[in-house]
Amino acid sequence: MADLPLDAQRRLRSATAVRGGWGRYPRATMSAWRPESPEDAAALLLRADGPLLPVGGLRSYGDQALLTGGGAIRMLRLNRFLALDTATPAVECEAGVTFGELLEVLAPHGLSVPVSPGTRFVTLGGAIANDVHGKNHDRFGAVGAHLDWIDLLLVSGEVRRLTPSGTPELFAATLGGCGLTGLILRARLRLQRTSQAVEVRYSRHDNLEALMAALVEARNAASYSVAWLDAVAAGARLGRGVLETAEPAADTDGPRASDRWLALPFDLPGGLLNRWTVGAFNALYYRRIPVGGRTRRLPLARFLYPLDAIGGWNRLYGRAGFHQFQCVLPEATAPTGLARILERVTASGRASFLAVLKTLGAEGAGHLSFPRPGFTLALDIPRRPGSLELLAALERLTLEHEGRVYLAKDSALSAESVPVMYPRLPAFRRVLAEVDPEARLQSDMARRLGLRGGG
Repeated sequence: MADLPLDAQRRLRSATAVRGGWGRYPRATMSAWRPESPEDAAALLLRADGPLLPVGGLRSYGDQALLTGGGAIRMLRLNRFLALDTATPAVECEAGVTFGELLEVLAPHGLSVPVSPGTRFVTLGGAIANDVHGKNHDRFGAVGAHLDWIDLLLVSGEVRRLTPSGTPELFAATLGGCGLTGLILRARLRLQRTSQAVEVRYSRHDNLEALMAALVEARNAASYSVAWLDAVAAGARLGRGVLETAEPAADTDGPRASDRWLALPFDLPGGLLNRWTVGAFNALYYRRIPVGGRTRRLPLARFLYPLDAIGGWNRLYGRAGFHQFQCVLPEATAPTGLARILERVTASGRASFLAVLKTLGAEGAGHLSFPRPGFTLALDIPRRPGSLELLAALERLTLEHEGRVYLAKDSALSAESVPVMYPRLPAFRRVLAEVDPEARLQSDMARRLGLRGGG
């Protein structure tokens, strides 16, 4: 980097540190640069000595945003809004813009993004790189379904504008491609007109069969639907949970979401979350909803991002961190498969107070897009002795029931399972071989899972 002008060297000064994903495991020693312009980013790609990886808000759970011995290109300073078309409506912005920033800018115009992940701290670039879905996938699909174009900086220094019809293969490889095709610089995202408040209906259901039936009914009638599930309950109560459905409020202005949240300033003791404490919490959480259900009006942001109310909530699991396991099972195999997964988790005694069940609609457009029609279950698994064995068992159950694991959440999947779960992996590898033949862009996850192929 010494051949760069002095001001560019100052802007691109790197810092080496030990970093982890949102699950705080695994960890990697890596450098990080923070470019302030596309030109800075191009300079890094062309002049860096070792492998690189573009990263955003570091909200992927495992090792997707880690690169041991390499360098991360943090995209957070490329967060400019470029154009807002209120007629279409659509927004053009840089990839470092977060969903929280999108919400803040769009709300005064009565607009919002059609698809949002579960936290406002995800960047648009990260959302594209994982083709994220939200609580309305049945109706709106994943984020890739709402993109007009993506500007991608290739390792060669070329900026290429990708569209679903004009560059279908590179678009499909970049969408859900884990940041391996290039640096996402900018994108144009179509928007929706909506109220900034929602009417949320809560109902509780005594077991997995009843909860799944309620979700099937909700996806055909509700704008948003998601269920919290008690992953500790067993026997006749296996899979009991609370269904939340939501509709935009009738008025255009809603109650504002508070910018204040509870910050967790320290790591909780590792053993605090156990079968008994989580079981007690889950029982209270379940019974807080009356038998007849209830309705509540919430700001849209509070409904979309409930966990953002606790800053640093990943510290709940202590310094050891946690794994998150998320799978999707097809409609036909989900009833049996989800029951077996929950039985295995319950028998292990691995406490998970955060368990989410949703339905998904159409297959994602990316070669490595996670969504497919069926049911998706997400579980937190505290990292303790035996956790990896449990995750291996859940992987086997997912394969037996023809499902797949979400790469944005993964920290333990085996390389052998990826081609089975993601049948379009060969097409993804062909694109990588074309645009990055020297494998300049890497990640610990790509290495672990063999995403590039070639051993």
